[in-house]
Amino acid sequence: MSSQFENTQLIKVSKLSANQTYNVSLALATEDIDRLKQDLGLSALRKVSFSGTLVPSGQDDWALKAKLGATAVQACVVSLEPVTTRIDEGVERIFLHDMPEMSDAEEEVEMTEDERIEPLGQQISLIDVFREALALALPAYPRAQGATISQTKFTEPGVTPLKDEDTLPFAGLASLKDKLQKKDD
Repeated sequence: MSSQFENTQLIKVSKLSANQTYNVSLALATEDIDRLKQDLGLSALRKVSFSGTLVPSGQDDWALKAKLGATAVQACVVSLEPVTTRIDEGVERIFLHDMPEMSDAEEEVEMTEDERIEPLGQQISLIDVFREALALALPAYPRAQGATISQTKFTEPGVTPLKDEDTLPFAGLASLKDKLQKKDD
């Protein structure tokens, strides 16, 4: 049996029945898209879609399987030209009523191996899941086709400019090796 939570952003857990599967879809108003663009540093966000199913998992947990679609425009990291990216990603989240306990005695906190796990609160926010999934799917360093980084040299007249290769950790050792080899010859 399947029920609907279509064109919604928040699903109240108290409205869910543990013996039903729910079709879900996200509705975004213009102000929601504007907020997402600002939060993610996008110049445009079009053709947004997010829909899937929410199914019971165990006694108190829920599993969300959805498809995210969006066309995002970001600035190129080299030229600042607009770069358009089409994203079509599968999204899975498991909302757990009882999250695994972390030991207070440990100084380092280990993350669970399953990155899909989320704590189950009083509601499931589809817009939060969408925002996170979109942020992870966006290119970290968008680059326009043909955009290249040119090398600019700033130095005083008569001084050899510093190159990228010179700043590598073993660059000094390489020049020392060359000097030692010249002495041996």
